[in-house]
Amino acid sequence: MSFLDSDFLLETTAAKRLFHDYAEEMPIIDFHCHLNPEEIYQNKNYQNITRIWLNEGTYGDHYKWRLMRANGVPEELITGDGDDYEKFIAWAKTIEKSIGNPLYEWTHLELRRFFGINDVFSAATAPAIWRKANALLATDDFKPRSLIRNSKVKVVCTTDDPASDLHYHQLLKAEENKNGFKVLPAMRPDQAIHLEKTSYDQYLQELGQISGIEIKDFKSLIAALRQRFEYFSTMGGRLSDHSLETFHFIEATEDQLNQIMAKARANEALTQREQDQYVTMLIENLMALNNEFDWTMQFHINSARNLNQIMFAKIGADTGYDAMGAQPDIVVEMQQLYYHACAQNTIPKTIFYSLNPNDWLALTTMMQSFQGKGVQRLQLGAAWWFNDTAEGMTQQLTTFAEQSLLPNFVGMLTDSRSFLSYPRHEYFRRVLCNYLGHLVAQGRVPEDYATLGKIVQDISYNNAHDYFGFFAE
Repeated sequence: MSFLDSDFLLETTAAKRLFHDYAEEMPIIDFHCHLNPEEIYQNKNYQNITRIWLNEGTYGDHYKWRLMRANGVPEELITGDGDDYEKFIAWAKTIEKSIGNPLYEWTHLELRRFFGINDVFSAATAPAIWRKANALLATDDFKPRSLIRNSKVKVVCTTDDPASDLHYHQLLKAEENKNGFKVLPAMRPDQAIHLEKTSYDQYLQELGQISGIEIKDFKSLIAALRQRFEYFSTMGGRLSDHSLETFHFIEATEDQLNQIMAKARANEALTQREQDQYVTMLIENLMALNNEFDWTMQFHINSARNLNQIMFAKIGADTGYDAMGAQPDIVVEMQQLYYHACAQNTIPKTIFYSLNPNDWLALTTMMQSFQGKGVQRLQLGAAWWFNDTAEGMTQQLTTFAEQSLLPNFVGMLTDSRSFLSYPRHEYFRRVLCNYLGHLVAQGRVPEDYATLGKIVQDISYNNAHDYFGFFAE
């Protein structure tokens, strides 16, 4: 087997047949990403490969930035205002040392699948790659909408604040037939959750204004969020997403919540208990809303963000200074949350992601305690972020299969800010086929390609199509 040949990652005859005959040509539903709907609508060509690959201003790929820092690249050539070509060369020198990191494979896959460039990327080959890639980026086929459409993507779900007016989603909705894909909002109410921030009061004013509901207390906050669920639903919204770096389940009365909110809006110091009470009750109410509107609620848990406070102060969040969280009892706390939601009959369709793979078995066995009301309403999400590797994906698939029903899995997502990230779906499908191929080779499942092929196609696309209801009339 040679580097990234047609059978890379496929170690058995069964794996090769499953990928090439069943998975390879399936379309994509990207149900969680961080693409900018404004960029999709404006549909402008990128000036050069650095702008689409590394950064456009301070907005870009923090996966790459972390490696560049490890290779001694100055910040000027990462998120700074350094020359774009010099940034590209710095990335090439970094890639030379990234063997074993998934970015080594992803980078070369993107060059091959989008640009038709099969050269090994290095400082030596970078000048020619720069010229060829930039020439292609100037064409219509490399505008954002073409990149999405040519990647066989049928749905893109962006990540949107409840206070967003979804202006660009409205414009894109009117052009769905011409585009050949949907761009749908997915609600992420981080600013409503983080009441410890000094911007909390201003945010509630903004949320109240756009919802038409003056937020005076906890009850009116939930009413405003309900209105946003209604509005997002009219725009095709079917998912929410919730980042819980840590979580401690502590319930509170409405009076207590009103007092906590009043303190937060006045920028008075809050105890950890008060913060936990507010987050617990807000999440409980959001679960009820997700269930009522038949949305899917995603939980991204156990991360540690913005560890480098000096750099956070300079360039902000989502710039590559995050890590795996290590709250040892976070799943126990989530169990309490679902125990209480079960008693209230408000458990929504849910996908659980944890950045700490030590949580995966506990999450999977927990979710099995609350299944019902349909096929696989609760899911263990795809291997997330630092686990987004061949080995991490295999571990996630194994855990799902051993404790639940893997053929019901909704599959892969990009979780990316780049229009060039869709080969990650191919990568995942190869890992999936390799996993199933090993089961065949070990004599653990029949070599029945009709059955296994359907499983592959369902996980690649069909399950997400049916589970989320994006195409329901």
